[in-house]
Amino acid sequence: MDLIPKPDQVVSAASNVAHKVFYGGLADLRPMPRTLIDDGMLREVYHYRPSGKVKEQGDPVLLVTPLAAPALCYDLRRGCSLVEHLVGEGRPTYLVEYGQVSFRDRALGMEHWVDEVIPAAIREVSAHAGGRPVHVVGWSLGGIFAMLTAADSPELPIGSLTVVGSPVDVKQVPLVAPLRPLLNLTDGRGGITRTYQALGGAPKPLVRWAFQLSSFQKLVTKPVAVATHLDDTDFLAQLEAVDRFTDNMIAYPGRTFGQLYHRFVKGNALVSGAMELGDRTISLADITAPVLVFGGATDGIAPAPAVKAVVPLLSGARDVRFEIVPGGHLGMLTGRRARTSTWQVLDEWVAQWSSDAEGVPTPAAKKTSKKAPAKKASTKKAPGKKASAAKKAPAKKTPAKKKPAKKTASAEAIGANPSRRYGSGGSRALSR
Repeated sequence: MDLIPKPDQVVSAASNVAHKVFYGGLADLRPMPRTLIDDGMLREVYHYRPSGKVKEQGDPVLLVTPLAAPALCYDLRRGCSLVEHLVGEGRPTYLVEYGQVSFRDRALGMEHWVDEVIPAAIREVSAHAGGRPVHVVGWSLGGIFAMLTAADSPELPIGSLTVVGSPVDVKQVPLVAPLRPLLNLTDGRGGITRTYQALGGAPKPLVRWAFQLSSFQKLVTKPVAVATHLDDTDFLAQLEAVDRFTDNMIAYPGRTFGQLYHRFVKGNALVSGAMELGDRTISLADITAPVLVFGGATDGIAPAPAVKAVVPLLSGARDVRFEIVPGGHLGMLTGRRARTSTWQVLDEWVAQWSSDAEGVPTPAAKKTSKKAPAKKASTKKAPGKKASAAKKAPAKKTPAKKKPAKKTASAEAIGANPSRRYGSGGSRALSR
């Protein structure tokens, strides 16, 4: 709103205030319809039902939620929901979440998620989608769990891996870096350790407070932001959705919280590229699937340098791309600007690394996929012809199919698009 509001701004502001007072809010918080296809201990795998307007086709995407955060991170509100976007594009979309964590789960460690929950979800999604490879997307701690799983179980049917805002070098996190020397003074016998052991983990109020502290400046200036955006319906709706997300934080299990605290916060374990878990050492260099890494331009929880630190550690991956996109920790995933940045890059990436039967490719790939069926049809029509003629058709098809694929990969390589408006560190710059 202008300092002296215009008549149309006054009308819009009055309408928004009235709608909030009489209807309780402006955001469309209806969840996307989904069906439970698998469950287990702290594991629920859902398939989002396809839209009636678009046919579901192509390789599936599995969204991996982090601990403590609700699955709302992927389905924040209508119009700013990654799930809604993927379903609308016809992409088979799945999600794994963990339900409510209680005191009885205090003995569960990270092994439970890396050894059981995420591998089981990947296998179930692949089977449900007809045996297709799965494109795994993990936000925050969900990205770290996904990377550890992919490194520890390279036989899983993973088509690609996308990591969104997952800090690997904790020294680069402003909220944590100044405290690390003090935390290490107690040698594991400090008040934080005794507290989480007594509580059986990190309770929901503490998790919610920590998330709000990470964006303390926004929390303080929120009343001013609301007052100056009373005429902006989309802005106010986004605030409502974020508030609901924060109110639904989930507790951390005791042993898992202890591992995260001692190994990540105090020990900065992953910065070396390897971490001991259970009876073995997991190395990120063992990841073979292509990996896309997102860093948020204004992320206070996982700043871009803390996230980018993983890139040189992925030496075994088929391809590694790094992108800096607008937004903070949650905003980069499902903020208003994510619709024209993060989501578009993700679409390109999944299409690039999808199987040959992909049905949701980039425009260039779509032309290729349309030509292929026509040639197959001509091959089928000639069963009575000579064997030499039948063999010639596939030979002509193979090079024609390969050339567009190469053009798509090079011309639309993520990080190499000169028309992209947001900051980007492409794979070409990673070797420098």
